[in-house]
Amino acid sequence: MLKQGTVMPMPDIRDKMPARSFLPRTILSKIPFSSSKISEVKRIFHAGDNSSLETIMLDALKECERAPSPGETKLCVGSAEDMLDFATSVLGRNVDARTTENFNGSKNIIKIGTVRKINGGKVTKSVSCHQSLYPYLLYYCHSVPKVRVYESDILDPKSGKKINHGVAICHLDTSSWSSGHGAFLALGSGPGQIEVCHWIFENDLTWTIADS
Repeated sequence: MLKQGTVMPMPDIRDKMPARSFLPRTILSKIPFSSSKISEVKRIFHAGDNSSLETIMLDALKECERAPSPGETKLCVGSAEDMLDFATSVLGRNVDARTTENFNGSKNIIKIGTVRKINGGKVTKSVSCHQSLYPYLLYYCHSVPKVRVYESDILDPKSGKKINHGVAICHLDTSSWSSGHGAFLALGSGPGQIEVCHWIFENDLTWTIADS
C-alpha cells in the first residue's frame, strides 16, 4: 500500500502510443474486429501483406480474443460509449474514472504526499483500461477481484513541491498470475506470495465504484 512520506523510484509511466481518437459507436459497429476477418480489416486500414501494420493489428486482436484469466472479466473497446457500458456492467451505475494526472516524476525518485484510500481502503474491484496499439484508439479493459485503489500526491523529494497526482492499484490475489510475470521477476517472488501494486500509467484509466 502507499504510505505518505515514502521515497521511492517511479517507473516510466509516459504514454508512448501515437495520438489517436475513439470512433463513434455507430461507425465502430460497421468495422469488423476479429482475427478471422483480418483480410477485411487490412483492406479498411490499407495494411499490406506481412506489413508492420498487419502485425500490430493481429497482435491486438489476438490479445483481445484471448480467454480471460480466472476471475477476470475483459473487453476491448474502441468507443467511449463501449468503455462506459463495460465499466457500469461490472461495477454498477455509480462509477468514477481515475487516471494519473501527467508523467512528471517518471523514471525518477519521488516522494509520496497525501494519500487517499478509494472506497475507504476496502478490498474492492475495479475496471482498469490500458491502451492497445491499433489504428484507432483502443483500450483493453478488464476487471479483477480483490484490489485496493489509492490516489496520491506525488512530490519532488528535494523541494517537497507537488509535481503530479497519481492513481495506484494493488492486486491482493496474484495466485493465478504467471510465474514469469514481470512483477515477480523484479521482486523475486511468485504467484500468490505477495500483493502487487502499480501506478496507472499516463492516459490509462481505472474505474471504481464512486465514493458516497
